[in-house]
Order: sequence, then structure tokens, then C-alpha cells
Amino acid sequence: MEMKPNILMGRYELGRLLGQGTFAKVYYAKTLKTGESVAIKVMDKEKILKVGMIEQIKREISVMRLVRHPNIVRLYEVMASKSKIYFVMEYVKGGELFNKVAKGRLKEEEARKYFQQLISAVDFCHSRGVYHRDLKPENLLLDENGDMKVSDFGLSALPEQFRQDGLLHTACGTPAYVSPEVITKKGYDGAKADIWSCGVILFVLMAGYLPFLDANLMVMYKKIYKGDFKCPPWFSSEVRRLVVRLLDPNPRTRITVPQLMEVPWFRRGFKRPQAGKDVDVGLLEDVDSAFCAPKPACLNAFDIISLSPGFNLSGLFKDDVVKQEESRFTSTQPASSIMSKLEEIASLFRFSFKKSKDCKVKLQGSEQGRKGQLSIDAEIFEVTPSLFVVELRKTGGDSLEYSKFYSQDLKPGLKDIVWTWDGNSQ
Repeated sequence: MEMKPNILMGRYELGRLLGQGTFAKVYYAKTLKTGESVAIKVMDKEKILKVGMIEQIKREISVMRLVRHPNIVRLYEVMASKSKIYFVMEYVKGGELFNKVAKGRLKEEEARKYFQQLISAVDFCHSRGVYHRDLKPENLLLDENGDMKVSDFGLSALPEQFRQDGLLHTACGTPAYVSPEVITKKGYDGAKADIWSCGVILFVLMAGYLPFLDANLMVMYKKIYKGDFKCPPWFSSEVRRLVVRLLDPNPRTRITVPQLMEVPWFRRGFKRPQAGKDVDVGLLEDVDSAFCAPKPACLNAFDIISLSPGFNLSGLFKDDVVKQEESRFTSTQPASSIMSKLEEIASLFRFSFKKSKDCKVKLQGSEQGRKGQLSIDAEIFEVTPSLFVVELRKTGGDSLEYSKFYSQDLKPGLKDIVWTWDGNSQ
């Protein structure tokens, strides 16, 4: 028996499980429209609410719309249903850099390439006021070209998290990669803490093991606090000097990113990549809407009676042309899926698309018709938690052009989510 494809929001076909954490699962998926591969992180709203992670998720969305860079995993969009939140992200199929290092230390040239890409991404983040705070090889992914991309901004910080002293105070990160000042809990500079973690990563790439590893956590913290480590004999003198400056336990004298970029060893073969736009406009509204699913208006008993052909008296007051410009269908799909399907149709036929939190949608054509641009409004109403009524209405443009678009494009395009059209028996 052939399995039906698992379609998400009418836009993505979910595939195999890529990874799983405490609060999320990551799946491979394909965009139905283009066939492009993506990764979709699925989070359970109830679990997030239970452990108080709402602000962290919102911050991660805010951060990822600020950091568009070739060496940072891109977040395409955020979607939500009543129970889940979906992050649609760039699919990076080469796996974690950690897996590569686990097979053995890297040669100096290869380690330098990854380190350059890491610093380039970190420098860009800092220029946007974003501090990662959990840099480690497990959060560095490799694409099909062998280029590195920073991921997982769940613990990152923005300027509004700084206290009056201009420092961050939340101790977070992975113990083996955190800086001494984070451990002491006296406040720290996010940029200086990130550069320390980059130093640990460079050491790991070149050595194949951690600089401050110890089975006893307190002993390891003491080593970190003192900067107590030894470079292996195969480190070149240039690498040795750089690592010592990166893993300087005093944040005031630790090398900065601008200083690092002037070091001859780092500059060798370095090409600064072209960064993208500052803000991904498509994500601007997603920060709050991810936690606030679209809420349609409810239909009461009188509304439902008026929809029945036998009781609907509107035909006495409307001519045939107006009737043709309005239609209605029922659907058992959630409001978010209905809106996604309408957005998919709008994109397919080059209509602009606007939606509101009360489940009202406007589609407007890009071409000038006989009476201007074709414009269609749609509104979703809830009859029961599992049954919705959608009203479609032409609000601009030529009636004949609308009739043609409706019958040839719009109605066939909605067939996957329609239970029954008004006037059709089920």
C-alpha cells in the first residue's frame, strides 16, 4: 500500500527525521512549489510554555532575521498551528563539523578555512548586536561544498539584554567552551565571550581534543579560569601564539575580532564573504504570530441559518453579477492551513498577499486588467473547532476576468482543502 505524502501547511512535504532534542525534532522536507530542500524544526508549544521558553524562542526568531550571512544557517519562515511551531530553515546536508573532528584532527589549512568562516560569521553577528553564546563544533554545520555555517541561536543575546553596566549576566553555554568571566557570574562582554569560544574551537580543530578537559567539572572550571592548557607539539608557532591570545583568561587583554583579522596567519587566503540584507522582511511578523495562531471569528446559530439556501434571503436583494462575485466553501483544515493554501495560490499566480490575525486575507493581482488590478478578499469563520467556512469576494477589477480566474485557477487550486462548496451536496 502506497503511503500518502506528509504535507505541512499545503507547502512542504515532510521527509525523514534528521535529529531530535528535548523540545524539538528536525525533519528533512521539500518545498512543493520549487522542490527545494529545507530543514523544518518542529517544536511542541505545550512543552515550550511549560518550561517557560517562549521568550527564548521569540529571541531566536528575532536574531535569525537579523543575521543573513553565507556562513550562517538561514531561517526562511516561521509557521504555527494550535499545538506546534515550525522553523523552516536552510538544509545543510554535510552534518556537524564535530563529526569531522571526531574522526581525527584537521590539517592546518583546513582548520584555518573553517576558522576564517567562523570568525566572519561571528564578526557579522557582533556588528548587528547579536552574541551567540554557545559556539561549539556541534553548532557548526557543513554544506555540500564543504563550507561552514553557524546554527542554533537559541542562547544568543541582543543589546536589550545588557544591564546598566553594559554587560551580560546570564551564565549559559557548554561548559568546555565557556569563558572564565562567564563562569564567575560577574558580568561579561558578549563579544569577548564568543571570541574565547572561537579559540577553543580552533584548538579542537587543530588538536583533535579539548584544551580544558577534565572529568571533574570544578577542576575543569579552575583550568579555564587560569587559562591552564598546553598546545600539542604539532601546532606551528603562529598557531600557538594565536591560540594563547584567544584563550587569554583576562577579557581586557584577550584579542578582539578586528585585531584577529589583522593577524598574518588568519589573513592568509581569507576572502570576506558578501553578507545579505540586514532584515528578512518575511519574518518580521512571525515573532509574535508563532505563539498566537490565527483566530477566526465564530459563526453563531443565526449566521449558520442564514447560510442555508432555504433561509438565505440575500438573493432577493442581489443581482446575478454580484452573486457570481461571491462564493463560500467549508473546510476541515485549520485556519493556518487555509491561509497558507491561499498564500500559495497568490504566489503561483503573482498576486500580492496580506493576512491579518483575525483570519482576513487580501489577494491583489500584479497585472492591470480592463478595470484595474483584480482584488479578492477572503475571510475564515469557525463553525466548530474542526469545521471552518471561508467566504471569497471580488473587491476590485473586472467581473469577467474574476470569473475566469475563479473557475480556472482559484477553485481548482483550493480543491485539497475544500470539504464542500456552497450549493454542493456532500
